[in-house]
Amino acid sequence: MKSFYKYIFIFLLLINCQAEEEYTEILTAEENEEYSGGDATVFDISENAFGFQAPNLLNQEQLEFFVGNSLFNLNWVVSPSSTTARDGLGPLFNSRSCSGCHFKDGRGRPPIYSGELSHGLLLRLSIDEDSKGKPLGDLIYKGQLQDQSIPNIATEGGFDVSYEEINGTFDDGTSYTLYKPTYTFTGLNYGALDSQIKVSPRIANHMSGLGLLDAIPNEIILSNTDEFDSNNDGISGKANYVWNVEENKLTLGKFGWKANQPSIKQQVAGAFNGDMGITTSLFPDENCPPNVNCDDIANGGSPELPDDDFEKVVLYSSSLAVPARRDWEDQDVLQGKKLFEENKCNACHIQTYTTGTHPTLTAMSNQIIHPYTDLLLHDMGDDLSDNRTDFLATGNEWRTPPLWGIGLIETVNGHTNFLHDGRAQSLEEAILWHGGEAERAKNNFKSLNITERNQLIKFLESL
Repeated sequence: MKSFYKYIFIFLLLINCQAEEEYTEILTAEENEEYSGGDATVFDISENAFGFQAPNLLNQEQLEFFVGNSLFNLNWVVSPSSTTARDGLGPLFNSRSCSGCHFKDGRGRPPIYSGELSHGLLLRLSIDEDSKGKPLGDLIYKGQLQDQSIPNIATEGGFDVSYEEINGTFDDGTSYTLYKPTYTFTGLNYGALDSQIKVSPRIANHMSGLGLLDAIPNEIILSNTDEFDSNNDGISGKANYVWNVEENKLTLGKFGWKANQPSIKQQVAGAFNGDMGITTSLFPDENCPPNVNCDDIANGGSPELPDDDFEKVVLYSSSLAVPARRDWEDQDVLQGKKLFEENKCNACHIQTYTTGTHPTLTAMSNQIIHPYTDLLLHDMGDDLSDNRTDFLATGNEWRTPPLWGIGLIETVNGHTNFLHDGRAQSLEEAILWHGGEAERAKNNFKSLNITERNQLIKFLESL
């Protein structure tokens, strides 16, 4: 009998040691994975973490970066003005500066109170598409609602956001609440919107690493497409092809929430024109209110942003450094990364690329980067749909956003609002809103215990 108990004791001891060994599994980080942007990485965790130039810029590019930075941050004024280098605002606009929406080169958010201005969320408007697939705006209010204007010109109007609470439960019984937004137009000054109006809220995203994304060769991006899910993994990445104004043809879309911009240059020009009413050589026409002749309104030149300054803003936007990873060797972070991969989150949020040759910035060329995106469109389910097509993107489809820098949004911008409309108030909520192609990954996350969920979130916060 004594030998029997001795055997049982040894057996239990071995089981316990095996369990202890599994629990204390030591994971290791990949070599240099803290360098999210390769040589264009900056080690800074302050509120200015998104605003540094890539350390590997050439000397002349460094000088032009600072000029671009000043243009990005300056407040444009109404024409005519003694400060002729920065006049031409409006007549309709959403912000007086680029940084009004991208505060500290970071991320916008929904308005906190009714009538709040320059918060970084705007409403795209359309009623149809042209022959190329480009959304056609409302006949009166055109492509986006503009809630500010110059003196003696009425604003288009405003909007309020209200939220419906949606309650749910993780598999372990822990409850959660999501917040579904509803948008209500207020004070429309030029008549009613079209009865068929389609509305798409869009948050201004943080600016880090855009030039690096631009340097990823198109063939690499396209190699990850699987529009008809031929491998039956439930993931159907799709490319968007959009109108390239400079090239006068459809080209691959890379930027914007729907991958609806082909280049950083066109994205910047579109923002100047739509958000501030500043013309460029790419978009030379003013966005005029109904029944107003813009020829009768003083402007800041034709174009209002000269090409030399325009190119410096493009350079600035293209050469912002990517913040380095934090806590990348922490065991909880590494466990979270392992769960991220096991749950197939990396099917869309692809970790690593090697950039090709950037056409103008050698600093962005031939870099090993970790942006966690595929830059492709994915069906994210009906709950996130804006019911509005954008070239080849359907209402349910959104571009996979890069995740680098996401853990510093709260530090830089003082909030944790995520997704295209800022409805998610935490990274956990952002995951729980995933549907469509990401439904399985979301359900996998819901099945994790609280320790595992916290580890996965801690991994995301390290990016």
